[in-house]
Amino acid sequence: MIPLVVHHGRSQWTGSAQLLDLIDVGPADRQVMQAYLPRFEFLLDDLAGVDGPTLRDRDLTPSALITLLLLQTAPGNPKIPAELRPWASQLRAILDQPGGGEAFIALLTYIELVSEVPASDLHDLAASLGPDAEEAYMTTADMLRAEGEARGLAKGLVRTLTVKFGPLPEDIVGKVHAASTSQVETWTDRAVTADTLDQVFC
Repeated sequence: MIPLVVHHGRSQWTGSAQLLDLIDVGPADRQVMQAYLPRFEFLLDDLAGVDGPTLRDRDLTPSALITLLLLQTAPGNPKIPAELRPWASQLRAILDQPGGGEAFIALLTYIELVSEVPASDLHDLAASLGPDAEEAYMTTADMLRAEGEARGLAKGLVRTLTVKFGPLPEDIVGKVHAASTSQVETWTDRAVTADTLDQVFC
């Protein structure tokens, strides 16, 4: 198996493609140890230097192509729906494959989390691809809304407990953020009358 590193930063890769170059030894020591140092050379796919037509020419599945495109262009990009329209046939192919709805939801979720796209623009793109794509968009929006509400509840409980009991142990904070919405609601109700943390999490 050959290791592959996919770089999708805004500027092109300037580092080495060998672990050997990351080992900090002086020139004299390097000469003596050269034969014994691990190289671990890897293939580098630097997306920062790849344009759309070149990417489209790659012999990859639609899912792989769109994933690479999004890694390259989606972060912080409010215009990603417009930039995806020329890729409509690949997006449609993703939807038409077995399990395509879930794959499309994963792509939409990534776009929502890393881009600055207006929700209406992403909705319009999904609607243009068909009813199943629009349904996937609505599912994504509902999931992200629910996750946002859950995070808000967890943050609210952590704040309440901190005000009431002082700085919280890290394991308690982690427990709150990892809990289900219903569990956080239960703990929040208990926090109103609890005199100790143990009474909240009993």
